[in-house]
Amino acid sequence: MLHRYETRGALAEALATGVAAVLAGGIATRGSATLVVSGGSTPKLFLETLAKAEIDWASVTVLLVDERWVPATSERSNTGFLRRHFLQGPAALARFEPLHEDVPAPEEVLPEIEARFSRLPRPFDAVILGMGEDGHTASFFPGGDRLAEAIDPACHATVLPMRAPGAGEPRITLTLPAIADARFLALHIEGAAKLKVLETAQAPGPATDYPVRAVLTAPRETPLQIFWAPLPSDEA
Repeated sequence: MLHRYETRGALAEALATGVAAVLAGGIATRGSATLVVSGGSTPKLFLETLAKAEIDWASVTVLLVDERWVPATSERSNTGFLRRHFLQGPAALARFEPLHEDVPAPEEVLPEIEARFSRLPRPFDAVILGMGEDGHTASFFPGGDRLAEAIDPACHATVLPMRAPGAGEPRITLTLPAIADARFLALHIEGAAKLKVLETAQAPGPATDYPVRAVLTAPRETPLQIFWAPLPSDEA
């Protein structure tokens, strides 16, 4: 289901309002809620808006969809991004569960991270994905060394490392099953170029070509919600 907004601000307000309601509902019914978010430039305004929501943030656990294997002090770190743009104000009370550990490679601590994340209550309440212009989402990159395993609906792992030509650093990512069973699953994209990529990915074809296809076609009880707004540069 595609939701179009005239501006990035309108999208951020709508998505933040919806996610806050989902989290508040989870807290009311189960005593806690889990929010899974993405890094990168696209979600910045949405996350800054959501961080101001007046909900019981102390009952919310925050996770990343994926992480670059870099220190939190790096400009490339999604953890650092969240600390600057989301875990502030009311949202600072949330419990953050990082994907990165201070070791050279994700494989060195994969069993520990897998054990920690597999103990979290599932399904997650809200998962907000992004998408690159190569059709990747999470760290499901075309050409990824563990892509087939990560997007397998029968994958038993919650997290996997990923290396791919377009990924830069090694990555660690939630797998498709951990993402797809979320109570509320959204894909947040902006700009005409990404809308065109989405339209291409919605056509039949191998998920390995446009890995976001794995999410678009994953069986769910409730539809995937797609949020899109134009960028100012689209009008140039």
